[in-house]
Amino acid sequence: MNAATAGIARTRQILSTVPDPEIPVLSVLDLGIIRSIEETPDGGLRIEVSPTYSGCPATAMIEADIRTALQNAGFPSVQIVEVLSPPWTSEWISAEGHRKLRDYGISPPTAAATPVCPRCGSADTELISEFGSTPCKALHRCHACLEPFDRFKCI
Repeated sequence: MNAATAGIARTRQILSTVPDPEIPVLSVLDLGIIRSIEETPDGGLRIEVSPTYSGCPATAMIEADIRTALQNAGFPSVQIVEVLSPPWTSEWISAEGHRKLRDYGISPPTAAATPVCPRCGSADTELISEFGSTPCKALHRCHACLEPFDRFKCI
């Protein structure tokens, strides 16, 4: 592994510890919002990040958390570039991210019309509201266990 590859691997490891402020069990890598990582000639980093949607209230906090984590790890400069095209899609959430969402009680995004309850696994669920605990989730209820749950919206 050359020095550049080692630096990128180290950066990815650090980013795997930076949580999404709205869904703290997901890292920014799990969420799929990190578009690229490049080392700069001065030993710093250039990170491309895509917000989950235009106007996401967590975007500024995510960028600040990324910058802080990398600077605390010894990178002298961190440039964060917001990339809007192509727009982020929930398809970019990693398989590990899907597992973490289910374990946290949130139904991950799928193409299925009806979500599966993350608590009991039943598909006998209903939409209660298009608006859940955050703008990127909708509120559902399971008819089998009677528990409400959020479903991450497909974007």
